[in-house]
Amino acid sequence: MSQSQRDYYEILEVERTAETEVIKRSFRKLALKYHPDHNPDNPEAAAKFKEAAEAYEVLQDPEKRQRYDRYGHAGVQGNGQGFHSNADIFSHFSDIFGDLFGFSGMGGAGARNRPRAGADLRYNLEISFMQAAKGDEVKIKIPRQVVCDECGGSGAASGSSPITCPDCGGSGQIRHSQGFFQLQTPCPRCKGAGRIIKNPCPKCRGNGIVEQVRELAVNIPAGVDTGNRLRLRGEGEDGSNGGPAGDLFVVLHVRPDKTFERQGQDLILRREINFVQAALGGKIELPTLNDPVQFDVPRGTQGGQIFHIKGEGLNYPGQSRKGDLLVEITVTIPTSLSAEQEKLLREFARLEENKPLSKAKKAFKKVGSSIGL
Repeated sequence: MSQSQRDYYEILEVERTAETEVIKRSFRKLALKYHPDHNPDNPEAAAKFKEAAEAYEVLQDPEKRQRYDRYGHAGVQGNGQGFHSNADIFSHFSDIFGDLFGFSGMGGAGARNRPRAGADLRYNLEISFMQAAKGDEVKIKIPRQVVCDECGGSGAASGSSPITCPDCGGSGQIRHSQGFFQLQTPCPRCKGAGRIIKNPCPKCRGNGIVEQVRELAVNIPAGVDTGNRLRLRGEGEDGSNGGPAGDLFVVLHVRPDKTFERQGQDLILRREINFVQAALGGKIELPTLNDPVQFDVPRGTQGGQIFHIKGEGLNYPGQSRKGDLLVEITVTIPTSLSAEQEKLLREFARLEENKPLSKAKKAFKKVGSSIGL
């Protein structure tokens, strides 16, 4: 196995069950140890630095980590994995290296002007049980940051342009020497932009971006549940320097239903029958997600017994199959009896003790008629 194919958990020196924060701490430690400025003449250290960054890039992302855990390296190939240069690594993990060294990365103006994807957005959407069960289209309004259409994102007013920062010469970085480290920190004058806007755009006030509220239609598949995420590609915030827009993740919250209880894609329905129906059987009507159905209660049904009605549960999202309807039976006992009802029950009890059972059943039917069943 080549060095690039080493196990990512082994590279970061963590267990496969490690939490994300543990993985991050380990990467920070290795990044400091093998940092190129710390090892200027050591190509092996540079290789380890890149190797650790590639491992962290996969394991810090829940979706990529899940694919890696299941399929190994094959599960994450072709998904943006890998870095072409150290500057690429610094740019990708600028938050990590900013914490470590107090600067925003490497690469100067080239890294700063590289196209960057916009931020992803999250929207919490509450829907009813029936919307989740049958699917629906829901309109939502999303506030997001977009490129200012008046200045085109430059931040400068019409007829003017930003000027190069005289302090950093447009690089956006000021170089400092600290022992064996050659560090770059954001220019305090232009705050790392490399340019200064003397005449800001009145619409965006020099920011180059404005807030915009957009109405979107969200298609909810049948069978979704609380916690499911729907991804709307390109509906996040706009990218910078021509980069792609981020995505919008709609996180669903399903309100409970008064009739059905959910258990995965199965539905639980609780129904009461009286003790005569339990003993002799009979038909009862049951609600479903569609039309009501007639259900034959078998003779001798016991309280707490559960019956399965196939295919009357929820859809498996994106599939044709469905869960089941689970009917849990509760047998009710009358709390008060008329004199005639009590007499018939006592007769039933006597026949039950003395047999034959057929006579007892006849007496039980009389009880049902007397009670009005």
